[in-house]
Amino acid sequence: MATNAAQGRLAGRTALVTGAGSSGSGWGIGKAIAVACAREGARVGCLDVQLANAQETAGIIAREGGTAIALEADVTDGAQVQAAVQQVLATWERLDVLVNNVGILELGGPVEASEESWDRVMDVNLKSMFLTCKHAIPAMQAQGRGAIVNIASIAATHWTGIPYISYAASKAGAVQFTRQIALQHAKEGIRANAILPGLLDTPMVREPLKDHYADGDVDAMIAKRDQMCPTGKMGDAWDIAHAATFLASDQAKYITGTDLVVDGGITAKFA
Repeated sequence: MATNAAQGRLAGRTALVTGAGSSGSGWGIGKAIAVACAREGARVGCLDVQLANAQETAGIIAREGGTAIALEADVTDGAQVQAAVQQVLATWERLDVLVNNVGILELGGPVEASEESWDRVMDVNLKSMFLTCKHAIPAMQAQGRGAIVNIASIAATHWTGIPYISYAASKAGAVQFTRQIALQHAKEGIRANAILPGLLDTPMVREPLKDHYADGDVDAMIAKRDQMCPTGKMGDAWDIAHAATFLASDQAKYITGTDLVVDGGITAKFA
């Protein structure tokens, strides 16, 4: 657990974290990021398409003495995203940190994947970032400062052995999207960076990939993925959460337009 929140790296800041619930039991990336932001002193808008999941995360923050609100929105819908951003501003009168974490994974290459699957993944993984930034950046411009952290993936830059072309393409798009924002808004005090997680053990990974790795055997899948990592063990949601709170803080005030790879060294094997 973090530092005294009043002295944390995000003390006095307001953060909005998308996908702040978890798609299954345990700690998903968004849930961990939201709680980590609160432990660093931020007031946190916990946004999820499932209100109950957002409420669970906000409840954890409240029980630890932090401040949070639960928000329900489909991040592929511009009107819902705008309403969520406005609710944060109405509650706390500012928005300092935006973490775009929402993401889905669907298997299939260009032949196997359906057109509907392609559109769905692109909307959730990439269009959502466009919509949140569209409505959050004006508040940051008015303040003269802001930090945006977009969760991408090493699949944006490397073949991971898994045929999920829509996921890889959407994450590659997220990386370039982040660079564009960083450069366009740098002189306005707004920073934007992407995190590229490697192999992680999170609820989002277990269900869609268990058949690909081990015919539905989750334990066997985890063992195989652990063996692929130079460290001998996959990372977890907290590894990404700690990176996100660093990039959101003033400790990263001279870091913008970059891709922070958090992968236990696995992409070094591909170089």
